[in-house]
Amino acid sequence: MTLSRRAALAATLLGPVAALVPAGPALAGPAAGRATVLAPDREQARLADPRAAAFPRRAGLDDFVARFPAALRSARSRDEVERLVDAWGEALWWAAVHRAQGRRPGGDLPAGDDRPLYWTRLAMTVQLADWQPVFDVDRTALRGRLEDASRGLTGNDFSGRPGLRRLFVSGFDPFGLDQELRRANPSGSAALLLNGRRITLADGTPAEIRSVLLPVRYGDFDRGIVERAFGPRMAAGPRAAHAITTVSQGYPGLFTLEAWAGRARSADPYPDNTGALSGGTPDRPVPPPGLAAGPEFIASTLPGEAVTGAVQEPYPVLWNTSVTEIPAGGDRPVEREDGPTPGSRAVAGGGGGYLSNEVAYRSNRLRLELAPQLPGGHLHTPVLTGLPADPGLLTGPEFERNEAAITAEVLAVLTHVL
Repeated sequence: MTLSRRAALAATLLGPVAALVPAGPALAGPAAGRATVLAPDREQARLADPRAAAFPRRAGLDDFVARFPAALRSARSRDEVERLVDAWGEALWWAAVHRAQGRRPGGDLPAGDDRPLYWTRLAMTVQLADWQPVFDVDRTALRGRLEDASRGLTGNDFSGRPGLRRLFVSGFDPFGLDQELRRANPSGSAALLLNGRRITLADGTPAEIRSVLLPVRYGDFDRGIVERAFGPRMAAGPRAAHAITTVSQGYPGLFTLEAWAGRARSADPYPDNTGALSGGTPDRPVPPPGLAAGPEFIASTLPGEAVTGAVQEPYPVLWNTSVTEIPAGGDRPVEREDGPTPGSRAVAGGGGGYLSNEVAYRSNRLRLELAPQLPGGHLHTPVLTGLPADPGLLTGPEFERNEAAITAEVLAVLTHVL
């Protein structure tokens, strides 16, 4: 199979919140202090588009945006605001999960839509940046807590129930929003649809799925969000995963199971959601900052042949063994269809040199360290298409059909990974 990473990258181009979280009185809290208000970053600045504000409202999540500032003003100490931010973040995560799974009706957007969670969280990070406490706070740390909690990294353990296999999955936020602000990410939709679900594997074994939703930001990867997400799920014990699968949006019209993840960033000039670049190109790949020691390429241990032999509808599922490497003794990148050669330097895994490849590498490097016997690898979904031509319309029948078909096939694939 020939899959050009550059061509593919161009192609991709609750009940009320008060019932879920401890909300403070509408006007409670101390007067504003002297803390510096943080300027919005490029990701947050997109909230100026009125369509961004429509996503929480049209999904019934606007109570989070409406009530979060008053809740922050009610906090009287650093400890109290940390607990409050954790509670609100977890409540937002579970509201989005319950909505995706039909237990929290609200709004006119499709239940499985991942975009309302993304834009609600982002609006709350701006409110956190604007908050003026009278006591000292670490705004960066507080945003990190809100992000982790609202992405499923906290309060989201496996049940530990005997007899259940445990599958841990990650998805991603929407990206490429400067080109199309309405974009969704089917890997995020799948993460919401599957979190906490009990399913039956292909061999008849019952299993439980837990998921997290990761940001499309190099900085968060540099600060170890992948290791924080996957590490606890690979620690020995009754709540450890039996398999891990990272999921992201990949190629038009097909699923690919990636046989190899590479230890390099090489996607520039394609930016992350904040406009940041990785510093690496195909000619000059760079290792991610702070990444622990590991091989240039890590092989997937997912049962690729079993999956591709069983699931092919409505989208084909291919086992992708291609990589890009700089061969031993060479200085130019070479695309190979049959995996890396001995002594080569990684340029890109089967999934390219962007964060989808990196999440596969980081999670599976950790798997080799903590639980090498686990099946682990990466699944690329088809690109989600079908948005209406009218830029004012946030959804449409074709878009919703395609999203539902992709997420359903993600589940079908996952039933064969154990």
